[in-house]
Amino acid sequence: MSSIPSGETHLDTLIRSMEPVLHDDVFVFCTVPDKQGSSSLTSSDAHLLALNPVMLFKEVEGITLIMTKEAAIAEGMGYEFPARMITLNIHSALDAVGFLARITQRLAALDMGVNPVSGFYHDHLFVPVDKADTAMSELHQMSEE
Repeated sequence: MSSIPSGETHLDTLIRSMEPVLHDDVFVFCTVPDKQGSSSLTSSDAHLLALNPVMLFKEVEGITLIMTKEAAIAEGMGYEFPARMITLNIHSALDAVGFLARITQRLAALDMGVNPVSGFYHDHLFVPVDKADTAMSELHQMSEE
């Protein structure tokens, strides 16, 4: 088993070095029923991966997919929350304390809903399409403080 470098845990370093990047696509949240009712993907779920979601998460009520709005429309899927994705380009530790809390608190003060998603290496923020530029400005300001 190979060793994976640990992510950053120091809150001030995370904020100062987050290097936010705004992605061009519009993303949406979709859901489909989980016919197997299992907590892991099965071979019958493989078709969902073909939709190329940036995130797939199984919940009791169904499977959540975050995918491009274009792909959801092409598949005839219902969707919610058209958003832009902002990737915070610092390898944050999965157990880093307060990083997303500080960011979401600042964006909430701007009356902005945020759906954060953490991957192994980076955190990603899904923000309303019409507030993406405001979010980017606020994140850059936070980095400079």
